[in-house]
Amino acid sequence: MRPGLELEGRDKQRNFRRRLLAWYDFHRRDLPWRMNRDPYRVWLSEIMLQQTRVAAVIAHYHEFLRRFPTVKKLAAAREASVLAVWSGLGYYRRARSMHAAAKVIVREHGGKFPATAEELRTLPGIGRYTAAAIASIAFDQPVAVVDGNVERVLQRVSGRRLAGEELWTAANHLLDAKRPGDFNQAMMELGATVCTPRTPTCLTCPVIELCATRGELAATSKPVPQKKREIHHALSCRNGEVLLLQRARDASLMPGMWELPEMASTNGGARPSFTVRHSITNTDYTVRVWRIPPPPLPRGTWILVQRLGQVALTGLARKILRKAVIL
Repeated sequence: MRPGLELEGRDKQRNFRRRLLAWYDFHRRDLPWRMNRDPYRVWLSEIMLQQTRVAAVIAHYHEFLRRFPTVKKLAAAREASVLAVWSGLGYYRRARSMHAAAKVIVREHGGKFPATAEELRTLPGIGRYTAAAIASIAFDQPVAVVDGNVERVLQRVSGRRLAGEELWTAANHLLDAKRPGDFNQAMMELGATVCTPRTPTCLTCPVIELCATRGELAATSKPVPQKKREIHHALSCRNGEVLLLQRARDASLMPGMWELPEMASTNGGARPSFTVRHSITNTDYTVRVWRIPPPPLPRGTWILVQRLGQVALTGLARKILRKAVIL
C-alpha cells in the first residue's frame, strides 16, 4: 500500500483516476480561468482564489485582466493602481507579491513564465501549492497540488488524518501523469462541490466506492469561534468629495490602503445613518456609519468621488461607500 492512501493496487488507482476525470469532464464548473491554459491567467486565478470564494473572485478577475491584460502590463503598472483593482478581495499582500513577481518575470525571464514548479517557487508570493498548480495546469508538469479541498478528499478516501509531507506524497502517488492539470483541478473541484467540509453529498460522488469513510472523519478539534466587535466610522462629504484616511505604509494590516475615519465613540443617543456587516478572518464586525459634516480641520484627505475607482480602498471602505450609493 502506498503511503497515506487506502487504494491498494494499481488497478484501484487507475479506476480512481478514470472515474474522477470522467466526472470532471462532464460536471466541471464553467469558470473564466478555465478557458485556456495561459500561465498568466492561471497564476492570477490561483492567487485570487487563495482564502477567497469563487463567487467573489470572478468579477475581480475580469476587471484585473481588463486593466492588466498581460504580465508586462502588470509589471509596468504603479502599485497603487494594482491595489485599487484588487480592492475588495482582501489579503492585499497577495497583490503586492503579484506585482513584484511580474517585475521579476519581465526583468529576468523576458516576460515568459518559468515552466517548472521549482523555478516558479523562486518568484515572490508563489509557494508550493501555487507553483504546482501553474506548472501542472499551464505546462502539463506531473506535480500534484494540495490545498484544503484536496487535503479533505485524500483524508476521507484514505480514512486517515494525513498531515504535512504525507499529504503531498499521497497526492503525487495518486496523480494522473497524463492529465496532471485536469486531475489537480478535478480533485479541487470534488472537494469544493461534493466532498464539502460539512454534509458532503456522498451519493453523487464519482469515487464513493473507493472511499474509506463515505462521509466526514471524526472531528479532532473544535472550530475557532468567531469574535464579535462593534466599530464606528465617519462618512463626511463635500462638493463631490469624500474624506478618507490612508493607512501607514508600514502598517501590519493593509498598509497604504485608504479607509473612512474611525470614530472612538457614538454621537450620544443618536442613531447611525446605517449599519454594515464585515468579517476579517475570525472576527465579525458590526460597523455603524455616521454621516457627519465636513470638519473644519480634517484629519485625512478629500478624494473626488470620480477618482474612487482608482484609489486602493479597503474592502470595508468600498462596502460602506457602495451602501451610501457613492460608489
